[in-house]
Amino acid sequence: MNKLHDWLDRLSLYLPVLLMGLLALATYWLVRSTPGLEHKAPAAVVKHLPDYFIHQFSIKTFDTRGQLKSEVMGREGRHFPDTDTLEIDQVHIRSFNIEGLLSTATARQALINSDASEVQLIGQALVERKAGIDKSGKEKADLTFRGEFLHAFMNTDRIKSHKPVELIRGPDRFTANSMDYDNREGVMLLTGRVRGHLAPTKKP
Repeated sequence: MNKLHDWLDRLSLYLPVLLMGLLALATYWLVRSTPGLEHKAPAAVVKHLPDYFIHQFSIKTFDTRGQLKSEVMGREGRHFPDTDTLEIDQVHIRSFNIEGLLSTATARQALINSDASEVQLIGQALVERKAGIDKSGKEKADLTFRGEFLHAFMNTDRIKSHKPVELIRGPDRFTANSMDYDNREGVMLLTGRVRGHLAPTKKP
């Protein structure tokens, strides 16, 4: 009887250790048996595909006073939702700059952002500003830009190009490999191979 009592005493001492071991084994088994968390599938890549087309169209924008600010016309247009841009074939643009003078632009293709503040003219790009009197009463000569690429910033009245351009201002003519023209400041930066022809001014 004493031996049985001693054996039960020893068993009671090791019982917590045995229970802890069994609990650890059960936990390990549950971890191995539980399926892992499903990995979220990567977001689908948005493809550069048009979501709508327009043909033989005209889009007009107006200022806060209701005056015509610009008109964009094209043979065909495609809107791309991933970049929120409008790609236009055979584009023709009429716009009034901050001086109130009319400018026109044409190209084989144009890329216009969502608010029409930037216009990229691609292929036989031509921008012309007609001569006239600006809002301050100052006379402005004809101004023409030609090139395979012209980037117009409508809100800041600026035209840039990283490709060869030709500039004609009245009787004067310039060519360069790249250009940055700021109409507000009246500053033009021509870089690369710059050539110019300045016509003699007429005596008053």
